[in-house]
Amino acid sequence: MTAPIVEIKDIHKSFGALEVLKGVDFSVNEGEVVCLIGSSGSGKSTLLRCINLLEKADSGMINVFGEDILHNKNINAYRAKVGMCFQQFNLFNNMNVLDNCVKPQMKVLKISREEAVKNALTFLEKVGMRQFANADVRMISGGQKQRVAIARALCMNPRLMLFDEPTSALDPEMVGEVLNIMKELANDGLTMIVVTHEMNFARDVADRVVFMDKGRIEEEGTPEEIFMNPKSERTAEFLRASANK
Repeated sequence: MTAPIVEIKDIHKSFGALEVLKGVDFSVNEGEVVCLIGSSGSGKSTLLRCINLLEKADSGMINVFGEDILHNKNINAYRAKVGMCFQQFNLFNNMNVLDNCVKPQMKVLKISREEAVKNALTFLEKVGMRQFANADVRMISGGQKQRVAIARALCMNPRLMLFDEPTSALDPEMVGEVLNIMKELANDGLTMIVVTHEMNFARDVADRVVFMDKGRIEEEGTPEEIFMNPKSERTAEFLRASANK
C-alpha cells in the first residue's frame, strides 16, 4: 500500500498555557479530500497551519511527501508544493488580479514573467476570473477574491491544497461559487484538506470526514459513517447543533 502523503503522529501545540492540539494522529492519502469539522477552537485551523509551517508544532512528527517537515531547512520550496487558501484571501492589494498570480511564481519558482502569465491566465480561466485579470483586487467581490486566491495557489502546481474555512468570510450568495470551484478541483484528483463549517460540502465532496473536539480527533470516517451513523455522542451532538443553524 502507498504511504500517505501527509502523516502526523502525536502532534502537540500550545499557545502559552492554552494547549490547542493534544496528541493528534492524522494522515491523508494522495488524491484524497479530507474535511476537518468541529466547533471553533477545536484545533482544526491550528492543525492546518502546522502542516503549512505557519505554526511550529511543539512536539510530535509531521511527514509530508516523505519529508520530516519539522526539521525542513527550505520552507519556501516546501510551501511551493503546498497551496493554502485562507479565510481572508491574503491577496496583495497593491497588485492587480494577474500580478497576484504572476509575482509569486516568478519569486518562488524562478520562472520568466511570460511563462508565469501563461500559467496565471490558464488558472484564472479555470476559476472563472480571466476577464478580471487587470482588475484592482480591492474592487472585486469576496467570492471573486477567493477564486483569485485559489488560482494563485494552483499556479504553483501544488501536490496538496489546504483550505482554512475558505467561505467563512463570504456573503451567503457567494459561498456556492467558491464551493463549486473546490468540487471541480476534487473531481480533478487534487489532494485537499479542508477546514469547513459547510456540512453539505463535507458530506458531498469529502472522501473522509474528521471531527475534532478540544484539540483531539474525536472521530473520523466516510461522510456516510460520520453523518448517518456517528459513533461518538459528541459528534452526534455537534451535527445536531449544525443542522439547527
